[in-house]
Amino acid sequence: MEDSYGNGLTSIMHLPDDCLFFIFQRLNCTTDCESFGLTCHRWLHIQNLSRHSLQFQCSLNLLNPLSLFNAHHDASSFHLQRLLTRFQHLQSLCLSGCTELPDSGLTQLQHYGSKLQTLYLDCCYCITDLGLSLAATSCPLLVVISLYRCRITDVGLESLASACSALRHVNLSYCSLISDQGIRSLSQGCRQLQTVRMAHCMGITGNGFRGCSSTLAHIEAEYCKLESEGIEAMVSGGGIEYLDFSAIGGCFRGDGFSGIGTGFASRLKILNLRMCRTVGDESIMAIAKGCLQLQEWNLALCHEIRTTGWECIGINCQNLEKLHVNRCRNLCDLGLQALRNGCQRLSVLYMSHCSKITMTAIELFKFYRFDVDIREEEVMCIGPKLAFRF
Repeated sequence: MEDSYGNGLTSIMHLPDDCLFFIFQRLNCTTDCESFGLTCHRWLHIQNLSRHSLQFQCSLNLLNPLSLFNAHHDASSFHLQRLLTRFQHLQSLCLSGCTELPDSGLTQLQHYGSKLQTLYLDCCYCITDLGLSLAATSCPLLVVISLYRCRITDVGLESLASACSALRHVNLSYCSLISDQGIRSLSQGCRQLQTVRMAHCMGITGNGFRGCSSTLAHIEAEYCKLESEGIEAMVSGGGIEYLDFSAIGGCFRGDGFSGIGTGFASRLKILNLRMCRTVGDESIMAIAKGCLQLQEWNLALCHEIRTTGWECIGINCQNLEKLHVNRCRNLCDLGLQALRNGCQRLSVLYMSHCSKITMTAIELFKFYRFDVDIREEEVMCIGPKLAFRF
């Protein structure tokens, strides 16, 4: 066909790359997006440069997008080099489960990692501080990084914090070699930090969070050996909204959790103290009085809470919507009555195996608080538990 000026035949192939990019970005059908690059080499190039996310489908499959490898393949340095050369504008890269990937395999990030904002290295057992440092310096725009079960130490975290000051979400769960020193590097170097997951990090007491930014809102520290001073440090920024301290152990003076209620955690909405067997009335009263915005509180298997503690919850926790009291040995009829008379917004009560509560007390609770759903199932994870996909 001729154009309006009579300049001969034209076709879609005469369109500039900017127009082809625009067309590709407006495709809504997955099949059309996948087929786009089959037209010719030029269109394949447009498709490659438009890809922003890449995941290797390895032994640990955390996402379900279309992957480039079968499940039995692992990512070698050669595979990664080829794919990063092909997809040069990635913003998210998932290498989770690439258990044999060495530090040297991340070398290509020096050339193609400048736009990466999200990097998952879960269960990359061969990645050490050297590889983490290489990734950090190559990807200065990182916002999310997950290092679940990696063999990194405080040295690697220091390099990460130094190179990636924009970090907001960090997963360090099961990184057994890190300590408060590494946490201190993150909390001081990354002042936009919002989420830290560090479950089963036995070398962390919490003191590394002292003076953390007010942006820090979400901490998961299950099975850590926190100290009472460390707990105070973790809420010192004043912005905390979610705390998971389930099954933590430590050397506390008293029951050790009173620091949550000192005023710095006034924004706290979700608190998980499941299996914190030392928490008692002193801490419960401090938290109930100092955290008036609490919406969900897990106190399952907290055996040292007695009538005084339950009464304080009933009086002060007027925004509480969900409460877990499963297997609390010292929750009795008087404690249940206090919860019944207070907690006006309570909608769900998880309660089972509370041996000191009589059926009469339960029936009275149901009669006066028909608006509350009493459930027997025990819930271990509460609130917006993250699968670390932000």
